[in-house]
Amino acid sequence: MPSVQDQLDEVGAKVSVAVAAVEHDAAASPVLAAVVREFGGKSVKARKVAARGMKEAREAVVELEQAGDSAKAAAEADSGAGEATRQAVLDAHLSICMLKSKL
Repeated sequence: MPSVQDQLDEVGAKVSVAVAAVEHDAAASPVLAAVVREFGGKSVKARKVAARGMKEAREAVVELEQAGDSAKAAAEADSGAGEATRQAVLDAHLSICMLKSKL
């Protein structure tokens, strides 16, 4: 089984795809862009914090999931965002939820 750090790296890759999708989607709202950027920032932070130990990793995963929940809600509420953008955010959200369920 991959380590939490490895799994966070995989989640981080999906979050990066979501951030890039929002950045390139001219129709995405500024709110969605801000929330997804925050999700990206939390992803970077989670990977750094998780290296300190298992307790810290769990806390980082919970915090990242909360940011993912916000990003998912924003993506679902943004009627202007493209389908590819919405799907990238949903995929990133699902990946952190799956990781959390394994801890």
